[in-house]
Amino acid sequence: MTRRRQFNPDSYYHVIMRGNNRQPIFGTPEDMNELKRAFFYTYKRYPFTILAWCFMTNHYHILIKPKEDSLSKIMAMINRRYSHSYSKRYNHVGRIYQKRYFAKEIASAYGLLVVSSYIHRNPIQTSTPLVKRLAQYPYSSFPYYWDEHVPAPPYLDRHFLSSIMPYPHDKTNAAYCQYCLKYKQEVEEDNDVSLCTTQFHNPHS
Repeated sequence: MTRRRQFNPDSYYHVIMRGNNRQPIFGTPEDMNELKRAFFYTYKRYPFTILAWCFMTNHYHILIKPKEDSLSKIMAMINRRYSHSYSKRYNHVGRIYQKRYFAKEIASAYGLLVVSSYIHRNPIQTSTPLVKRLAQYPYSSFPYYWDEHVPAPPYLDRHFLSSIMPYPHDKTNAAYCQYCLKYKQEVEEDNDVSLCTTQFHNPHS
């Protein structure tokens, strides 16, 4: 019998979802946009807050806190919505995800800074960086921190991380972005860690 996960409703969680057999199930701009739509669709039904996300071609990371409904319910709807779209668009039969999502509670301010930075740095931590500058990566929340004039999705809270920046850093998004750019982070992941190096079309390159 599968053991039910215990979640703290007041905490943020680092969530990772991977493609089956390391396949690039988010390998095109159309795939990425469909994944974004899955998040919007789910948010309207089961509200949540995200501090950071990064969609790579064979996995994605989010730093998320549910507002009312369980994390399991939120993740089930996101992944089911995307899986249905993927199967329809590619005439695919069978599962597309490697296994159930990985989730780890992040219980401290320092942990939130480290994990969010780790998530944002994914595009430049691959063996071949996907972009030269993090602000150029279009499938991450980092550009919304970099340019506060860009309208953000309703579920992104881009004020909280800057508010917990430690001294001597300024409590601004500019300071947070510099923190991300300066420090390479290491965090706990699931047991099958594989950084994706598949290239995609970057409209900002």
